[in-house]
Amino acid sequence: MRKIYGIGETVLDIIFKNGQPRAAKAGGSVLNSAVSMGRMELPVSFISEYGLDDIGTLIDNFLKDNGVDSSFVHRFRDGNTSLALAFLNEKNDASYTFYKDFPEKRLDIEFPEIKKDDIIQCGSFYAIWPEIREKFKKFINNANENGGLILYDPNFRQSHLSELDTLRPLVIENMKMAGFLRGSDEDFMNIFGTKSPDEAYEAVKGFCKCLVYTANVDGVYVRTPAFAGKFPVQKIKPVSTIGAGDNFNAGMLTSIYRNNIKREQMETLTEVDWSKIITTAVSFATHVCMSYENYISEEFAKELKHKL
Repeated sequence: MRKIYGIGETVLDIIFKNGQPRAAKAGGSVLNSAVSMGRMELPVSFISEYGLDDIGTLIDNFLKDNGVDSSFVHRFRDGNTSLALAFLNEKNDASYTFYKDFPEKRLDIEFPEIKKDDIIQCGSFYAIWPEIREKFKKFINNANENGGLILYDPNFRQSHLSELDTLRPLVIENMKMAGFLRGSDEDFMNIFGTKSPDEAYEAVKGFCKCLVYTANVDGVYVRTPAFAGKFPVQKIKPVSTIGAGDNFNAGMLTSIYRNNIKREQMETLTEVDWSKIITTAVSFATHVCMSYENYISEEFAKELKHKL
């Protein structure tokens, strides 16, 4: 059976609004996606690292309760599970402060063997983190060679702009191994200085020919050798945008899995195909923005399972 693997960071998100804590949720971009896909009853496994402390156990139990396999997680003793303080502004967009205490030995696990058309999600700083770079690169490279379909979301924050000259080659290296890219207009502005989806596609198509470009309220743009189009997003007043991009990714992967779309098809999908994928992605992201949750609700998942 085709499987889905997400590799990424684990944190406990503590969300603040107007200087007061409002919620504490298991977080990390790929973790958020994995939980939403787990609630959709997809066969998803999470590859990560967190402590054998109380917070790590809380997160581990949460993953298992939501259908996410955590058998590829490194539970470490020397250190603590990471914390992320998320401060929401007047638009309910977040800025972050991170607290991390990792052991010297990172990602000390046996990685899963990827089979043809298994789906792998990766991205954010975790995909270019120097301390785990070689292990990450080996896993993703093997997944690519074995025929896995890799979604890479660079999620490149402004806080890393001072390191851009060092980090951009690593981002490009990841793009070359990916089957398709999903990034925001801000990501591609930060990495390549682009100001439009067409400029972004010109910048990345030499590395990966399938691009999904999200531009907030302006919509979603798809660029591939076979299709170029734009899809609308819903106009809402968000409660929190923390999990929006993560759940957009989860929605895409859910549609790709449910419609049995294979790696070799990605560059030749039609407008009808992309409409299904992007519509599902937008519905996931929109739903998550209406609460402090980082993932789709169980009720939403139950309703959607009958429609897809």
